[in-house]
Amino acid sequence: MMTEQQMPESFEAAIEKLEKIVTRLESGDVPLEEAIDLFQEGMRLSQYCSQKLEQVERRIEMLMEDENGLARKPFAPLAEEKGDN
Repeated sequence: MMTEQQMPESFEAAIEKLEKIVTRLESGDVPLEEAIDLFQEGMRLSQYCSQKLEQVERRIEMLMEDENGLARKPFAPLAEEKGDN
């Protein structure tokens, strides 16, 4: 099992590990205690991936066209844009 100190080296590695966990859990052939451990590890990986995505979103700038040409605008997910109305 992965401890909190043993986070994956990359986002891609975390996604791959999470997919393997989901496959094992969906198979239904995992003893209850192991399933609980896998679920907890999957939740940690999911949280790690969410944090990585949030970090990337903060770094992305979008190029928006306006009357003066192209302008840089910070990335805003669709949910946030809808909330600004």
